[in-house]
Amino acid sequence: MTPTETLAHGDGSARTGAPAGPALEAPASPLTLRASLDIMAGHSKFKNIMHKKGRQDAARSKLFSKLSREITVAARHGLPDPAMNPRLRLAVANAKAESMPKDNIDRAIKKASGGDAETYEEIRYEGFGPGGAGLIVEVLTDNRNRAASVVRTIFGKNGGALGETGTVAFMFDRVGQIVYPAAAGSEEKVMEAAIEAGADDVESDAEGHVIYTAFESLSEVSQALEASLGEAKAAGLAWRPKTLTPVSGDQAGALMRLIDALEDEDDVQNVWGNYDISEADLEKLAS
Repeated sequence: MTPTETLAHGDGSARTGAPAGPALEAPASPLTLRASLDIMAGHSKFKNIMHKKGRQDAARSKLFSKLSREITVAARHGLPDPAMNPRLRLAVANAKAESMPKDNIDRAIKKASGGDAETYEEIRYEGFGPGGAGLIVEVLTDNRNRAASVVRTIFGKNGGALGETGTVAFMFDRVGQIVYPAAAGSEEKVMEAAIEAGADDVESDAEGHVIYTAFESLSEVSQALEASLGEAKAAGLAWRPKTLTPVSGDQAGALMRLIDALEDEDDVQNVWGNYDISEADLEKLAS
């Protein structure tokens, strides 16, 4: 195992034998509603703008491939029944939210019990991008050497630097994240539903609502919210930055290129960052 790799369970905890960052505690502060997403990583805002302009970063087939991989891993780490496997239930819900065909979902679940199915490893990489922004890259791969080489190369070619385990993770909290579209309800309605469901925080803007919860409560809170708000757009574990690093100008463009290159890789499932890019810079990048 290289210094830049950490094997992680679905709940974010490090496996035995791998160095891990400090234990993260659930937020103790009361639920608060923030009317702006400025405190969130600029990545989400950038993607929303790109999607508005019809320039999606990955083909639908690539998205389905990543969703299928997560379903297979979730089914292998627990029972193949979504009703009895919280991680699988969330993975299936996310696939349905992206209109993934039922046959694809069923095939991904069955693949977990197949004797010839690939064995995927969950690996976390940490590094810094242009402007000093911290990045966490989550990978599901059947070839750890290939994944390590590809991630290291992408960082190097795009002005970033891959760091050792723990160099970035301490800047984030490991949380559950549930995303709803704006149509789910007003800020007040969503906040009220989140409070009743036992969530910790809500961020809302014109694009929608992001609800945060302690990572161990994700499944329970997600189910409670579904009863009051309907099916979520997405739900899963996330790395939420404790503070943000402002990135602007050419460095902002270089950072987005780095993230796009990472997300284009089949092995990469998620990229999280602690950067903040102004709306003006985001618009320039998307134009």
